[in-house]
Amino acid sequence: MTGLARDCLLRYLRSPGARLPAGVAGRLILSISGELDLNGALAQLANARYAPESGAAAGNPAATRQGAETLTVLTSIAEVRAAVNEVAATAQRLISIYTPDLEPDLYDQSAFLEVIKHFVLTRSFAKVRVLLAEPSRVMRDSNRFVAMGRRLSSCIDIRYAAAQAAQRASAYLIADDRAIVYRMRADTWDGVADINNPVAARLYLQEFDQVWNASAAEHGLRAARRRG
Repeated sequence: MTGLARDCLLRYLRSPGARLPAGVAGRLILSISGELDLNGALAQLANARYAPESGAAAGNPAATRQGAETLTVLTSIAEVRAAVNEVAATAQRLISIYTPDLEPDLYDQSAFLEVIKHFVLTRSFAKVRVLLAEPSRVMRDSNRFVAMGRRLSSCIDIRYAAAQAAQRASAYLIADDRAIVYRMRADTWDGVADINNPVAARLYLQEFDQVWNASAAEHGLRAARRRG
């Protein structure tokens, strides 16, 4: 496990979203932060179970999976790609993406684009929201996600993060208010994914909504392209 992956996991364990039994999170934090037995710490995590979430969505496969089986530590591009595809595929009505530049290694991939296309075309009132922290690269490069956004503009909304919003080094994708892929730094592949953690997902969704609401629609990518 790399240092950044360890840091990301530690942040996750310390967050309200880490719904682990009493004492388990503390033992994991001690093991991981002290770099004692990382394999043993991850084994504890694999064997831990979340507290039950009341009102779990019926018929949702993610909702029926319990415990740390829903949590994955990510350390490579292949793992992050698989995680964003899996988490996005669980969405029922809303996908929210915070990214510096619509990272083409993740979001300009055929498998992911197929997930998004299926989501917006088969679900009533489906919505994809994207916040770009550093959109200049998207303006320079051709991106199939942006092209899809133009064709499906009623379902896909891309905005620049407002200038007054605090700049964040992190990147994440949230499905509805239940599943999340989170990287503490967008310039690495180290992170965590959890397909059934409403507490953590809602925490970052609230952050996303604050920036989204401060980022006026006319600052969106499509409007900027029309002016260009």
